[in-house]
Amino acid sequence: MYMRLGVSRCPAASWHEGLDSQMNAGRKLEQLAQRFEPGSRLIRYWPLKGGISSLMFGFELARPNGQTRTLVLRQPGDGARNRQIAAREFWLLQVLHAAGLPVPMPCYLDESGEIFALPCLITEYIEGTAQFAPADVDAFLARFAAALAQIHRVDTTGLTVLPRREDQFTEKLRQRPASPDPSSEEGQLRRILEAVWPLPPLNQPVLLHGDFWPGNLLWQGDQLAAVIDWEDAALGDPLADVANARLEVLWAFGSRAMHDFTRHYRSLMPAIDFTHLHYRDLSAALERIDQFDGWGLDAATIRRMRERHKSFIAQALATLTPP
Repeated sequence: MYMRLGVSRCPAASWHEGLDSQMNAGRKLEQLAQRFEPGSRLIRYWPLKGGISSLMFGFELARPNGQTRTLVLRQPGDGARNRQIAAREFWLLQVLHAAGLPVPMPCYLDESGEIFALPCLITEYIEGTAQFAPADVDAFLARFAAALAQIHRVDTTGLTVLPRREDQFTEKLRQRPASPDPSSEEGQLRRILEAVWPLPPLNQPVLLHGDFWPGNLLWQGDQLAAVIDWEDAALGDPLADVANARLEVLWAFGSRAMHDFTRHYRSLMPAIDFTHLHYRDLSAALERIDQFDGWGLDAATIRRMRERHKSFIAQALATLTPP
């Protein structure tokens, strides 16, 4: 279960459940299984909650040799706009798994559209749980930061097919609201960022996870079992991931934890230039500013997150300096 402040990170009207009934997911999973595991039999399947942009099911197969195999189906919801997302995620998981990173092993890619309408990938199912109430928060944050540092140390040779984070955010800035209010919080953020974007490059581009938050890390005790959900991976300044993670840590654990996470990451990555962190924080804040209502959270949780979001913007503005 992926949680955000104790609440499932799913939209209020779960489209996992809708697709389950509308598309006869069990029958489709069994058909798909026959393609990569001929002679297997579907034992059970269940929707995996937590993903907003992706359809996800866990399912268990009985194999012809009598063994069982547990797998995960992922179907990126953005596939209608960019049908390459599933293929790119499958390829990236192959690269990262071969390099020894803790990611699910990719097992099968289906782009035919003959069973599921959109491309989907199948990966191994990894036992583990996301941690949202660790007994020792600082120790958890040290492990959390170490996982991000490991990603940022990946050799990017051969990863140039990934999108560039700077280009993605440039497009975000171009997509203005229909009736922008320059005095609003969003208007203020846009005005500040448009004046400085693109930022002068101070760090070498690294592999970015793109959505690095506690719900995308699975743990077995204190050991990291897997980093999941790579559909937003890109190349870019490491501070893009750091800023997103800072906001997520603030939401989950509070302001002190956010600073402790940053301290742990900086100690592991001393060569990273943090000069533009405040702008990266503002970028992360802008990207999340209109997403709260889509997470299916209760009113009290949304209110708490909005308050922390405002404090996140305030601390960035307090340290703002020209690039």
